[in-house]
Amino acid sequence: MTVSSVGAKRRQPSLAQLRAFAAVAEHLHFRDAAAAIGMSQPALSGAVAALEEALGVTLLERTTRKVLLSPAGERLAVRAKAVLEEVGALMAEAEAVRAPFTGVLRLGVIPTVAPYLLPTVLRLVHDRYPHLDLQVHEEQTASLVDGLTTGRLDLLLLAVPLGVPGVVELPLFDEDFVLVTPLGHPLGGREGIAREALKELNLLLLDEGHCLRDQALDICREAGRADAPVTTTAAGLATLVQLVAGGLGVTLLPRTAVRVETSRSDQLRTASFAEPAPARRVALAMRTGAARSAEYGELAAALREALRPLPVRVLDRPENLT
Repeated sequence: MTVSSVGAKRRQPSLAQLRAFAAVAEHLHFRDAAAAIGMSQPALSGAVAALEEALGVTLLERTTRKVLLSPAGERLAVRAKAVLEEVGALMAEAEAVRAPFTGVLRLGVIPTVAPYLLPTVLRLVHDRYPHLDLQVHEEQTASLVDGLTTGRLDLLLLAVPLGVPGVVELPLFDEDFVLVTPLGHPLGGREGIAREALKELNLLLLDEGHCLRDQALDICREAGRADAPVTTTAAGLATLVQLVAGGLGVTLLPRTAVRVETSRSDQLRTASFAEPAPARRVALAMRTGAARSAEYGELAAALREALRPLPVRVLDRPENLT
């Protein structure tokens, strides 16, 4: 009897068995894995054992203290995860075909966008798509992109361009950056300042990992600043602005954040740049070939209209943008 004929007689593994094994591979603990997928521990253990029998390989090395993946288990855990992700995509596509704008939509948003745009997004979804279960995840760009490409997230709202293969960007708007200064600063309240003014300023930045930090550094380089020595950073814009109010330096804010962040202190002034002002582009991002791509395109169009009252330049014809 050939090897192929033996393999042909093996029973096909079930999705429940694959889910059980994938959970154990992730948690390396039967109790935690069982809790994660809502299965009893005996049932989970039995499912993994049945999968090992169906595949004819040992997937786990069980000891009295911990669970380890065997060499075969390490290889097949990757395959099991890929199969489950494809099944999830199949279910999402079927759900989208049955009823657009229903079910779960996992939206990832960067911290420098979330507080200022989410009120508009949530109001739009509540009013126009009442049967859509929107779940919001606020994370930094790298984590969001990873979540999108691995299937943990469905759609992103963030600054672009990303330049990530397999990701499609749906531009929404451009917005200018504004200089925020302490009260009494010579640039405070001025309009039409040159970018070159950034050469001599003590610029306060967000921590590493925030795309807004990278954008600010790019603006400095465009202004002819060879380096931007950083002595003080902040984890969020609210803290950053309070540092400015305390006289530690100046910072750059996207215009959508100015009203919210500067209203917390009377020790702040703002200044605008001469045209063309430094700016950022904000977009939705989805996976290429996403099952719900038509819905996401419709959502992007609805968002552009909803965002018009904000101090941004809505991109009316994004199909012509590069």
